[in-house]
Amino acid sequence: MTIMETPSEKDWASLNLDWVGDRLGLQTSRTSERLNQIDRVRANGVGITGIPFPRQDGLCTRFATEIILRHEPGEQHATATILPHVSRGEEERLRLRAFQHSLREFSDLPGLIEEAAKLMGVRGYDTEPDAPAFSEDVLRLELVGNTRLHLTIVDLPGLISVSENEEDVRRVRDLVDLYLENSRTIILAVVPASSDIDTQGIIQRARHFDKDGLRTVGIITKPDLINAGTESRVARLAKNLDGPKLNLGFFLLKNPTPAQLEQGITLSERCKAESEFFSTGAWKSQGLDPSRVGVDNLRSFLQDLLDSHIERELPKVRRDVRRLLNEINEELVDLGIERSSPSQTRIYLTQISSDFHNLVKDGVEGAYGGRNAAFFQVSGDLFVRLRAAVHMENEKFASYMRQHGEKRKVVSDDPEDRVKVEEGQIPVTDEQMTSYSIRREGKNCLETITMSFSQNYSMPNQDVSRFVDSALAFVIKDLKVRQNLMQSVTTTLDNNIREANKEFEKLWQDEILHPITYNHYYTDNIQKARHDRAKKYLKDSIKEAIDEDWNGEFHISDSPAEIHRLVTSLQDRVIVDMTEQACLDARTDLAAYYKVAIKTFIDNVCRQVIERHILAKLPGVFDPVIVSNYTDDELLRLGGESTQVHHRRVEARQLQKALERSLRDLEN
Repeated sequence: MTIMETPSEKDWASLNLDWVGDRLGLQTSRTSERLNQIDRVRANGVGITGIPFPRQDGLCTRFATEIILRHEPGEQHATATILPHVSRGEEERLRLRAFQHSLREFSDLPGLIEEAAKLMGVRGYDTEPDAPAFSEDVLRLELVGNTRLHLTIVDLPGLISVSENEEDVRRVRDLVDLYLENSRTIILAVVPASSDIDTQGIIQRARHFDKDGLRTVGIITKPDLINAGTESRVARLAKNLDGPKLNLGFFLLKNPTPAQLEQGITLSERCKAESEFFSTGAWKSQGLDPSRVGVDNLRSFLQDLLDSHIERELPKVRRDVRRLLNEINEELVDLGIERSSPSQTRIYLTQISSDFHNLVKDGVEGAYGGRNAAFFQVSGDLFVRLRAAVHMENEKFASYMRQHGEKRKVVSDDPEDRVKVEEGQIPVTDEQMTSYSIRREGKNCLETITMSFSQNYSMPNQDVSRFVDSALAFVIKDLKVRQNLMQSVTTTLDNNIREANKEFEKLWQDEILHPITYNHYYTDNIQKARHDRAKKYLKDSIKEAIDEDWNGEFHISDSPAEIHRLVTSLQDRVIVDMTEQACLDARTDLAAYYKVAIKTFIDNVCRQVIERHILAKLPGVFDPVIVSNYTDDELLRLGGESTQVHHRRVEARQLQKALERSLRDLEN
């Protein structure tokens, strides 16, 4: 609601704005100083909520209306505009924004409100029968002149709980909540004396948004319209003794009658009539607090409330301005330098290529601190920490190769054992493997490796691609530039991957050739295997001799006869089969070579394929050297700024200056 009295017709005709400050009475030096500071913030074009600061007047309950009072001596004008709701389409917004009128006389206001209502499509103003009864658009009336204060007063539609159109109920509730939730709004909750206070939704909504009760004042109106004998009920409410109690209490007002308004009742005459009404008749005996009765007392109370409210909220305004200034500064950093010429664009691309190069280099080297620490923060997926992610994939590759790298896998006769064989492997028995070893003796045993490079390297490739995408997004905020450069970077990455595949093929071709190794672990493995086999044979032979020749109890002295008996017993159990021995030796050699070769192969893939062709080359996919080779046309095509970015930079710089001026004004 608005606490500003409706001026008489003679005031309207003259468009004299001097009465505004006089009638509101909210103009102590402290208030004026603080409101002037806020007004300078507004003049800088700064809306603390991040949207255009409200500048409307409210004279109709079908939509929100706001009065913007601006004190500028020597000026005298009133301007009416419509602020379209965000839900409006582009065409509707243009149509509503075209509504701009200058008031020459206040008597033009009723017709102007009706025209605004028609444009908004409010039911009852020559619109369709099923049109909404309320609008979320806002009528703005800016009064500039000798008002002696800077203030915004908002009049809102009354809350409704029942309607044929549920959308009307929602629309009004949302509109009221939009203003009530702002901590800088002083809420004047108007309730008629004839209504049950418990059914007045505005009180409940005010309590919801103003839990501490520091900015809600109750105002009881129309006491002259209640039934005789109910004055005591209204008086108890006015004294804050009944119903919902407010920390700031209630005020009891009697507005002029329509006849008095038509006759042009003055402020002093209104106050006198109001005083006489509450000091006579049934009201005289209600024990009302005189300081809580009448518009004059309400104005005095609101003056003090406004003073304390402004002092309480001003630090929050400063914080909000600082926050917005920090945000706009960050946005300007993200937008980068202006780049409308080749030279500007080259500087820009050189800078971001350097940032990208350093970021990727840190990722490859596993240096996750420093200036790029924010990028390497892990929020679930590890791919941003590239070195760690690739290390994990290499470990998986190595583990898989060790477990499933053999083409021929020795299994038992158990069917479940054969199920465990990886797809692509050939399950063989021990006897079949021995036979195969004889046939393959002297040939390459790494024919057993069947894992394809593409299968085992797809995940590292995915991690690298995601890492590069994220790095570009972190460094380049301009979407168009990022998309342009991504095409170039992707082409280079694809070339590197093709080279990596070629390198892998070379490694594989090397393994197809005659097996050769100078790794001493090969001979160590053979010797160990042969010693283990010899010990096993000896152990098995001794056990068999004891069971059969010594009846399970073995006792031998060091006499020649006993030793001869033992040797003869063991010799009888040693069957020399050259073919079988050759098979065993071949399997031993094959296994020994495989252990060495598989380790070498895994290391070569990780070092010569992944490290050499992908990771080592990654920082160079987009670096200052590449930028230095761009032609002027390529520079503008890849890094030139769009019209939208240019316009946003201009707007951001203007807002930056406005915020800086605003902060200086607020801190003075």
